[in-house]
Parts: sequence; structure tokens; C-alpha cells
Amino acid sequence: MSTKTTEPAEVRNTKQRRAVTAELHRLEDFISTQDLHRRLQDQGESVSLATTYRILQSMAELGQVDVLRTAEGEAIYRRCEAQHHHHHLVCRSCGATVELEAPDIEAWAENTARRHGYTDVDHTVEISGICEQCTARLEAEDTPGSEDRGATLPGGGSPEAAQRPSSSPSTSRPGRGSSGPTR
Repeated sequence: MSTKTTEPAEVRNTKQRRAVTAELHRLEDFISTQDLHRRLQDQGESVSLATTYRILQSMAELGQVDVLRTAEGEAIYRRCEAQHHHHHLVCRSCGATVELEAPDIEAWAENTARRHGYTDVDHTVEISGICEQCTARLEAEDTPGSEDRGATLPGGGSPEAAQRPSSSPSTSRPGRGSSGPTR
């Protein structure tokens, strides 16, 4: 929530800005500056990486795009569905994002800032977790199939034992870790 009183500088509607905006409207998911730039180049658009970055920064300041950070700290962008202040619930596994309205958080942020003598208050809230679909997929991956239960391989070993590395530690599940957006 912001109580800013300064007007943003007028934004020029350049050919490059129109190309970036059009490409963002074609996309449903978040995209990095580099990936967006690559897509624009593949379409024959003449937009430098630096210009792509500046346009996305400007659009973020104007509330035209949502910005999240990946686990590596890279900014990723998506056209903003809501035309008012909102927050995000983000799946750490697949990156699915839900836009949330949270009037209680708005009031809390404003009151907390005021108690400490702050004005011109702004805030960002991103809640991360694992979405319902990814939770179901991960649980299914953890559940051995019924066709494998009690089965033996030639020599008497189980299929599960044959698939396990002999002395290496377990690894994280696919989709977890650094691939999805986080706060």
C-alpha cells in the first residue's frame, strides 16, 4: 500500500515498450528479463537487453507487472492481472501464482509504519508453499506402486533396492529447491 503523492514521469510509448508489452500479454507465466529478451530477438524485435530491463523496471514501478524473485535472486515478471495493490501466493515447486487481496495486511502495514513515524509507506508480501497439484504429485512419487510390492528381481532383490544408489545420500525431489520463485 502506498500513499505516494508524486506523479510518475510520463512514459513514452516507444516501439520497444510496445514489443515488450505485447509479449508479456501473450504469456501466462512469469519470465526473466533474459528469457523475455531472447523471445523478442527470436521474433525479430530490435530491443537490447538493457532496454528490456529498463522497460520492465518502469512497468513494475507503474504497477503494470508483478515481480517475484527466484531462489537464486533473479527477478521474474508477469503482466499484472489486478489493477490494484495485491500480494502473491507462490508454489515453490512449479511457480504457480495466486494473486491475493489482504485488507488486514494493508491495515497492519499502515498502522505499524505510522506507530514508528513512517510515511510514504509501501510493502510487498509473497507467501510461498507447495500448491495442491504439486503436493499430490510429490506424494504420489513417494508412494511405491502396488505392482512393485512384494516383487523380486532375479537374485532375490527388490525393485526398490535396485533403484537406490548403494552409498550416496538421498537427493531432493524434482521441482524442489532453486527452480521456483520464492520471496
